[in-house]
Amino acid sequence: MIKEIEIALSPKDAADEQKQREATLSKLGLTDLDNIYVRVDRRSIDARGRQPLVRLRMKVYIDEAPVEAPKFLDLFEVVPPKPKVVIVGAGPAGYFAALELIELGIKPIILERGKDVQTRRRDLKAIQQDGVVNPHSNYCFGEGGAGTYSDGKLYTRSKKRGKIEKSLRLLVEHGAVSDILVDAHPHIGSNKLPKVVANIRETILKYGGEIHFDAFVTDFMLTETAQGRQIKGVITEDGTEYLGDAVILATGHSARDIFKLLHDKGIYIEAKPFALGVRIEHPQALIDEMQYRQRPRDPLLPAASYSLVCQVKERGVFSFCMCPGGLIVPAATAPGELVVNGMSLSRRDSPFSNSGMVVAVELNDLKQYQDLKFEGSQDPIFNGLKFQQLVEQTLFKHGDGSQKAPAQRITDFVKGKLSNSLPETSYIPGVYSARMDQLLPNWVANRLQQGLQVFGQKKKGYFTEEAQIVGTESRTSSPIRVPRSRETLMHDGVYGLFPCGEGAGYAGGIISAAMDGQNVARAIKKILR
Repeated sequence: MIKEIEIALSPKDAADEQKQREATLSKLGLTDLDNIYVRVDRRSIDARGRQPLVRLRMKVYIDEAPVEAPKFLDLFEVVPPKPKVVIVGAGPAGYFAALELIELGIKPIILERGKDVQTRRRDLKAIQQDGVVNPHSNYCFGEGGAGTYSDGKLYTRSKKRGKIEKSLRLLVEHGAVSDILVDAHPHIGSNKLPKVVANIRETILKYGGEIHFDAFVTDFMLTETAQGRQIKGVITEDGTEYLGDAVILATGHSARDIFKLLHDKGIYIEAKPFALGVRIEHPQALIDEMQYRQRPRDPLLPAASYSLVCQVKERGVFSFCMCPGGLIVPAATAPGELVVNGMSLSRRDSPFSNSGMVVAVELNDLKQYQDLKFEGSQDPIFNGLKFQQLVEQTLFKHGDGSQKAPAQRITDFVKGKLSNSLPETSYIPGVYSARMDQLLPNWVANRLQQGLQVFGQKKKGYFTEEAQIVGTESRTSSPIRVPRSRETLMHDGVYGLFPCGEGAGYAGGIISAAMDGQNVARAIKKILR
């Protein structure tokens, strides 16, 4: 017999397995016997009361022992050379699609414009310390995608629980801590995730897949058939052709050149809403006090996080990608841009907390940018990309030519005045005082100003001169969607082309991208029968 029950314990008792067991059996009215097994199935923090509690969903096995699920990797076999699928992009969508293809007996060939996780570190150091941006290897591009070196958060709002568990278990089988299987908001950390990604690479290679780094795709191999257009493969910058029975496009939300290539090839794409704003940074101790009413916080509690949202002038203003105990990092993908993002290490022990604080951007907001050009094109389909670039380049030009970022205390931002001084920051290139209320588009700045005041009313201590905004957070999601059929997950206009993950507009984080990759792989299996 298996029973499930929820208990709430102090952080100290929740960290003690014997206390967990005693509380569980007591609530069920059971005696502590050898034939009863107790396991944590779900763990979350409840900070609503005067004292924070840890809520545990417990599974209790009576007269039967828990049965361990077989490892997915134990089911893998070396794939034959055919059929084969070309995957453009080695982020979570691409890599998890590859794992699923191998499980289905199909050979994946992965092309990644950037470098492997180890070599990629040199380019991250270059942008952090020297302001040098490699357009193919940075915080967005390279093995593991944008999530590898920008936090490794695994939370998703998707309700497809079984698929979530498979993705999480595969991460554990490749070296992630097993805590991610039970934590309500699982997290690996940017210091741990690269090793997990490297282990996934080794699995793909071990079972017959191919992975090619520094392989920037510059063209699609299309043919005309009686049924319409069909993709046969892709061509990389060095002229190498890669043929496949299908092509998965998993390039991430910042692969602007791929969007342009799709457009130039007459492959239908469409504009979609996204969001843009700033990074907001507080002392972590302040967020802990705000959420837990403790300063300093109980060392058994994780660094506190928050999620905030409100409506201002018919647009959402909301926190995004919150990084407790984290760092702000430079995330530009081309010279002449200034983009920031957030990350955390596994222990989340930085003295700073940061979060995106952004305004929803709807298609109607972008009409004013239709006269601008994107890569020589005035097509309004690119209005979102034009807007992104305009803001990123404006902030870069305002600086000294490095990745040093403009910043402003949030109290001064709301008042519309230059900050005479700035708080300490985690942003390694450094910050300088600037009128962010003037650098950002008026309709974005005004909504942020009002939103911050609302959040200050919702959360006592949030609106403080100890906090500053750093610009700009502009890569929340892709401004372009590569549409596909709901039934086949294939592009309606090109047979064999499967848009996938964040870059195609069908995911919003590591796990949702991984799940989308798995779904696409299964969809490809159906057409290869």
